[in-house]
Amino acid sequence: MRKFLYIALLTTFFNLSSINCQSFTFTVLTDSVVHTMRGGIGASWHAISNIGPLENNKYKYPASDENPLGSSWSGNPPLQNNQAWQQLSDHARWLGLDFIRVELMMKMYEPLKGQFDWNSVDMQALYKILDCCQQMGADVFLQQMTMNVEWNSYPGVHPLLSAPVSLDDYAEGIASLLEHLITVKKYTCIKFFCITNEPPGGTWGNWWRNGAGDAPLTPAFKRVHDELVKRNITIPLSGPDWTSLPPFTEVVKTFDPYLGAYDIHSYDGIDDKGAKTVQSWIQWAYTKDKPFFISEFGNMKMGWGKDNPGPKSLAAALSNAHDMITALSSGTDGMNRWSFVNQGDMDGQWQLVRTWNIPKKELMEKVIPENTAYYGFAMFTRFIAKYASILKTKYPDPSDTSLSMISLRNPDGNLVFILLNQADENKAATIIIKSKLKIENLYKYLYNDGIPTEGAFALNPVDTISETSKMKLVIEKRSITVLTSKLLKNTDWGTIK
Repeated sequence: MRKFLYIALLTTFFNLSSINCQSFTFTVLTDSVVHTMRGGIGASWHAISNIGPLENNKYKYPASDENPLGSSWSGNPPLQNNQAWQQLSDHARWLGLDFIRVELMMKMYEPLKGQFDWNSVDMQALYKILDCCQQMGADVFLQQMTMNVEWNSYPGVHPLLSAPVSLDDYAEGIASLLEHLITVKKYTCIKFFCITNEPPGGTWGNWWRNGAGDAPLTPAFKRVHDELVKRNITIPLSGPDWTSLPPFTEVVKTFDPYLGAYDIHSYDGIDDKGAKTVQSWIQWAYTKDKPFFISEFGNMKMGWGKDNPGPKSLAAALSNAHDMITALSSGTDGMNRWSFVNQGDMDGQWQLVRTWNIPKKELMEKVIPENTAYYGFAMFTRFIAKYASILKTKYPDPSDTSLSMISLRNPDGNLVFILLNQADENKAATIIIKSKLKIENLYKYLYNDGIPTEGAFALNPVDTISETSKMKLVIEKRSITVLTSKLLKNTDWGTIK
C-alpha cells in the first residue's frame, strides 16, 4: 500500500509543475485522496527569554557574537503581562496554528546537574505556551534547541554549541522534563520531541563540537530513546532536524530504530532540486510508515540578518506559499514556519506578530500582526485543519510554474482549494470539480498587495460562488486565492480540527 501511495505522490508532485501559461484548467477529484497529513501547519514559538552573557573570551570554540542561538529567544511578553499573553493566544487561535514547534533549552529546567527548576521564568513561559496549545487543540512538536549548561559541556566549547559530555545525564534530564510535562502538568498536546536543533549533517546549528570535532548523533538518539522506553514515555523522537534541505544520506538509516518521525529545515525556498530532496526524505519515511515534517521553513533569499524586513515581505509570503503547496502536494505531513514570535533584530524580521519595538529596543504593551506575513500565512493556516487530506488535482501541460494549486479536504469534510499566482500579471483559470456530493457554495478569499501593511484588516470572503462544478476565475497577479466550502468570517477562530 505504501508503495502505491508513494507512486501516487510522485505523480502528483511532478504534475504540479505542469501548468500552461495560456490556458489554465485544473481538475479536482474530491473523492480521490493522495495523502492524509499526520500533522498540520504552524509556526515556531520559543519559551526562551534570555540565554545569559556569552563570555566568549572563555572558550576556544565561542558562540556567534551577532545572533547566538539564531533568533529562538526573547520577544515574549513579561510573565506578568497577562493581557499580552492572551493576545498572543488569540492570534494563534485566529491564525489556526495547529502544529506548533515549541522551543526550550536544558538550562530552563536543569541548570545544575540533577537539580531541576520547574518554576523558572522560562518554564512558566513554556506552560503558558503549552496551555494555549492544549486549549485550542494544536499538536506540539517540542524541541530542545540547545543545552546551554556548563556542567555537561566539553571543556573549551561554549555551552550553546556543545554536545553533552554525558549522554546518560542528557537523556535522564530530557526524560525528567517529559515526565513532568506529561504526568504532573497533564499536557496531552505534546506529540513529538526533538533532542537538539540543527546538529551536524546540515550547514549550521548546535551540538557541533566535543572539543575535537563533531559529535555523533546516533548514540544520542539511542540513549534518549532507551531512557524514554524505560520510563514508559511514549512520545516519539523526531530527527535529525538538519538544515537546509540536506540530502538524504545513508547515515540516516542508523537513526531509524530510535526515531518515530523525520524532520528537516528549509531556508532557500523549495525549487525543483529542493523538491527532489524532500521527495527522497518522504520516500524513506514512508517505507518505515513514519511521518515526515519540515519543522522550520522560510526563504533567506528574500533577505535575512539583523533587522532585515525581507522575511515579512509580500515576496516572502508568496515564496512560503509556493513551498507549502510543493511540500504538502509531495506528501509532507506537517510544516512549521519560522516564526510566530521573533524580536526581529537578530537575524531578520521573521515574526508573524510584533511584540518588540525595534527602534526603541523594548517590548511592546500590545501584540499586533505583521500584516503582510500574518495574512499571507493565514491563507493556509486559517482554512486547513490538522490531519487534512490532499486531493488529486490534474494540472495542465506544458509548464508555467507561476500558477499553482493545491486541493484539500479537512477531517470535517469541508473542502479547501488554494491557488498561488507568483507572476506579475493576472492569470485566467478554469477549475473543474468532480465530486460525488454537490458542493453548494464556495467562499472566495483573496490575499494580494492591496492588504495594508499596517492597521486593521478583515479577512472576509470577497465573493460567493454557487456554480461550483466548473468555475472560470481571474487569479490576480502576485496573490493567494482560497476557495472553501466553509464560511469563515473574520470574527471566527481559525480551523484547527
